[in-house]
Amino acid sequence: MEKIYVLDTNVLLHDPLAIYAFAEHKVVIPMTVLEELDVIKDRRDKDVSREARVAINTIDKIVSNASPRELQAGVPIRVMDSSDDDNNTDKKRNEGTLAIFPDQQITLTDNIPFLNGNHDHANDNRIINVGLSLQATHPRSTVCLVTKDINMRIKAKGSGLERVEDYRKDKVLDDLDLMSKGYIQFSGSFWSTIDSVNTETHGRHTVHVISKSHLPNIYFNMFVIDDEDFIGFVVNLDEEHVYLLDINKQHLMHQNFWGILPRNLEQAMAFYLLRHDNSDMMVMTGPAGSGKTLLALAYGLQVTMEEKRFNKIIVARSTPPMAEDIGFLPGTEEEKMAPWLAAFDDNLEILHGADEHSFSSIDYVKQKANIQFKSLNFMRGRSFNNALIIIDEAQGLTQFQLKSIVTRVGSNSKIIILGNLAQIDNKYITPLTSGLTYLVEKSKSFKYASIMHVNGIERSRLAEFAEENL
Repeated sequence: MEKIYVLDTNVLLHDPLAIYAFAEHKVVIPMTVLEELDVIKDRRDKDVSREARVAINTIDKIVSNASPRELQAGVPIRVMDSSDDDNNTDKKRNEGTLAIFPDQQITLTDNIPFLNGNHDHANDNRIINVGLSLQATHPRSTVCLVTKDINMRIKAKGSGLERVEDYRKDKVLDDLDLMSKGYIQFSGSFWSTIDSVNTETHGRHTVHVISKSHLPNIYFNMFVIDDEDFIGFVVNLDEEHVYLLDINKQHLMHQNFWGILPRNLEQAMAFYLLRHDNSDMMVMTGPAGSGKTLLALAYGLQVTMEEKRFNKIIVARSTPPMAEDIGFLPGTEEEKMAPWLAAFDDNLEILHGADEHSFSSIDYVKQKANIQFKSLNFMRGRSFNNALIIIDEAQGLTQFQLKSIVTRVGSNSKIIILGNLAQIDNKYITPLTSGLTYLVEKSKSFKYASIMHVNGIERSRLAEFAEENL
């Protein structure tokens, strides 16, 4: 049975390459969607306008040589195999078709319950009407409207559209509890679950070699902990064995970055991963008050000012209203970003608030460590070399946005990505479809990436109560 997918505008803004995600089926873009993309591509919001332009260019690449009749019937979507050369068009395979539906030509008929398009939600209704029209005229096909808008999905079903779905290509998990935390915890003794082990000594380091069958879901740079204070760190993997470096818990808890000591085991493991030389990217998740920003900043000051590993610290964060508001704020880019990056100033006060001249100390540290506050809008198209890059509040970014940021990391640089999946303020993103969740699941098997979920709330007893009960 032929499947026809009608795409809403927000799907193409969420993933501008979504057209390629529907395999051998037919994708229909209503004319109203093209009109909305045309308006959005010129917005001040650089993130959204860029994605609108990418979506338009993608559509143009597919349909550029098609005649009007072919465009309405469906133009083949040709995708290169991963092994194909870009210039070898003979190896391109047909993945489906893309059609443009002229929804302005829909007329009211007795047998199709079209929605009225003459009110505030005219565009949504016109897109729903495309699905209703295709459902009526293609009774042997399965017609599905794909939209990120929850209310639009309810309206479409209430209007008689049989199939309405969320865009799920970016959904990498069925349950957030399954997301990698960066460690595996055993009740009781870990060693009680192991029938054989080969222990090796390398200088002052002890490495336990165990069968991979005991830890089937283990990855590089993960910890194995138990209730009896055993801490193992995965330093190597092969097809049959896991190599665990035995780490002393007391040594782990006495790590120090810029005068900051870990307050719980999860923070201590985060300290260790930050220090780990084999990690080009670290993703730190956890609730508000768990110390993510403070740990990242303390590490940054340590390796930039004391150890001279990096020349600068780039600090940025996701700010949904920023694109509309930042242009109206006075000053330089750094001064415009100040309202959204106040959390870093707060943490600098924690690190240097006890100094005799704290304000002078903070200004000195900012200048000496070469801390640069950047807008995510202006990070694209640039490369950052010899830099520590800290991205805060990343839970509101899509996978497309995070990919464009991570690809900016140049040579001798490291990126730390922070986020709290309980505080998403993007109406089209859920914890399961957040770019942060996607990044964790896609990078957990990468040898040069590390992940840690810092769960303990160290801000105050009131903050802990609010996080758990309000």
